[in-house]
Amino acid sequence: MLLCTEPTITTRIVRRTIAPLLAGLGLSACAALRPGRLTNGARDVAYGPHPRQRMDIYVPSGGGSAPKPVVFFIYGGSWANGAKDTYSFVGDALSARGFVTVIADYRLIPEVRFPTFIEDGAQALRFVRDNIARFGGAPEAIHLMGHSAGAYNAMMLTLDQRYLASVGMRGGDIRSMVGLSGPYDFLPFDIDVTKEAFGNARDPARTQPINFARRDAPPVFLATGSEDTTVLPHNSERLALALREAGARSVSLKVYQGLGHAGTATSLSRILQWQAPVLDDVVVFLKTSTRPVMGT
Repeated sequence: MLLCTEPTITTRIVRRTIAPLLAGLGLSACAALRPGRLTNGARDVAYGPHPRQRMDIYVPSGGGSAPKPVVFFIYGGSWANGAKDTYSFVGDALSARGFVTVIADYRLIPEVRFPTFIEDGAQALRFVRDNIARFGGAPEAIHLMGHSAGAYNAMMLTLDQRYLASVGMRGGDIRSMVGLSGPYDFLPFDIDVTKEAFGNARDPARTQPINFARRDAPPVFLATGSEDTTVLPHNSERLALALREAGARSVSLKVYQGLGHAGTATSLSRILQWQAPVLDDVVVFLKTSTRPVMGT
């Protein structure tokens, strides 16, 4: 299913803002975000028994036999919707730049609540660490990346070490983290989606990534759009400040002027990269964080 037919916040923003621009170029939002062919890698690889515990793996074509760094991307959708097929443009973009890229589905509300959608990510990460070498990936060079609610999930996996520990992994197993337009500091739960996703939490403070900022966090790249009214830029700004105050060794913050909430994700698409240099900036960050593996 294409992004243009998904009932998500990203879809509505694409239709309202990007579609008119593309129409002037004789293109459509559907064409810009059409799923790739996945000529390398594998679709629907199971990491658990539930129908939504499946992942797609994108493998760079060519480039020799040396193991490639891995990006584990988590999509958003308010923890209530989304599908890995919709975001194959991310897999295409990153694999074209030399990264084995994993995009996994996970269970959603209302079937589950916090912290199950994070726990699914931890389970998928353990599967990736144990199996990615079969797809040419380097298990010692796994990077997390997410957009919107997916950036939240990825940041919790990065900063709150309980989730990785529960599946036998260590914080050091994550080389870096890229967060695109993520909510990291959003108490109180005062809108329907956060009430439904997190209202069951016994200690709301422990749902907030900002409260787990720590000195030994891996390198973090935070990106947001100046015009984001869905997840306000202060989420990224406050987390960057908290990590720096905690003594984290590498924290980068980029505010892309003129971008809205969806833009930090859609600008990864090959047709929409003119919106902002998000892909180039992310790739530079990832390569810097993976130099021993990439040999650069």
